[in-house]
Amino acid sequence: MAVSFDLTGRVALVTGASRGIGEAIAQGLAQHGAEVVVSSRKQEACEAVAAGIVAAGGKARAIACHIGDMAALEALFARIDSEYGRLDVLVNNAATNPYYGHVLDTDLGAFQKTVDVNIRGYFYASVFGGRIMRRNGGGSIINVASVNAVRPGPQQAIYSITKGAVLNMTKAFAKECGPHGIRCNAILPGLIRTRFAGALLADEKQLEHYLGTNPLGRVGEPQDLAGAALFLASPASAYVTGEFLVVDGGFLT
Repeated sequence: MAVSFDLTGRVALVTGASRGIGEAIAQGLAQHGAEVVVSSRKQEACEAVAAGIVAAGGKARAIACHIGDMAALEALFARIDSEYGRLDVLVNNAATNPYYGHVLDTDLGAFQKTVDVNIRGYFYASVFGGRIMRRNGGGSIINVASVNAVRPGPQQAIYSITKGAVLNMTKAFAKECGPHGIRCNAILPGLIRTRFAGALLADEKQLEHYLGTNPLGRVGEPQDLAGAALFLASPASAYVTGEFLVVDGGFLT
C-alpha cells in the first residue's frame, strides 16, 4: 500500500499563519490538497497569505483571531464548525515571546501574556478543535513547540517554560483523545530565520554558539518545518501520536 501525504478534502486550521513558520506550513498543507484556514491577529496579513495560496492553485480562507483572547478563540472555532462542519487538522503555531532578558527580571505582564498565548491558547484551541474532530471521527493536532522546551534558551526563561508545558500537553491530549481517533504530536523547531526569532538572530554571541553546535551549520528556514507538519497531518503518520519531531539541524544531538 502506497504511503499517502494526500490531504484532499481535509480542512486545516493554522494559527500564526500570517508569516514565518505558520505561513510555510499553511502553504505546504494546501499544496497537498487541504483547504486551509489561515489565522493570525491581523485580517489583512491573513488575507495576503490566503490569496497567495489560492493564486498557486490551492484553497484557503483568512479568519483573523488572537488566540490569547478567549472570546475570539471560541468564535473562530464556532465559525469553522458553521462554515465547514469539520476540522481535520489543527496546527497550533501562534506564540509569543515578549521578554528577552534575565529570568529574575521577568515582569508579571510579560509572564501573563506568554502563558495566556503559549499555554492557554494552545490548550483551548485543542479543546475546541478536538470537539469538532471527535464528532467527525478524528483528526490531527500538531503543536509547534521549540527546542527550548528541552534545553531552555538563554534570556528566554518564561518562553522556554511554556514550550515545555506544550510537550506535556501534547502527551495528555494524545492519551485522552486517541480513542476518538484524534492524534496529537509536536514539532520542535530549532533557530529558524523568522521575524519572531529576531532577537536571537541579532545576538551575535548566541547565534555563534548555535551555529557552532549545529551539525548542519546553518539557521533553519520556515520551509524546513512544512514537511514535518505535512507528515504529521497526513495519513502517512496514521500510527503516530504523542511524539515530538525535532527539526533543528542537529542542535540537540
